[in-house]
Amino acid sequence: MKEKIKSQDAFVVLNDKGLHTRPSTELVKCASKFKCQITLYYHDLSVNAKSLLGILMLAASRGAKIRIEAEGEDADNAVRAILVLAQDKFGINF
Repeated sequence: MKEKIKSQDAFVVLNDKGLHTRPSTELVKCASKFKCQITLYYHDLSVNAKSLLGILMLAASRGAKIRIEAEGEDADNAVRAILVLAQDKFGINF
């Protein structure tokens, strides 16, 4: 039986307006490229990173620390990709 790969890390929301619709959409696009299950944690909420509505429910503002947990064959790559995206402010330049 193949052992499941688990990976976790965290990022801080750098966007001035927090995780509003546009950066959340970019996060969903990124997460959806991976087979693994990706969960985001903020305060007492946990949501599927492939769910736009879930991410918006976090209502994460600038400075929020979001924990990422991924489980599956490409978990490490998924976490790494999300961290890079978050560092780039989800491609939002305003």
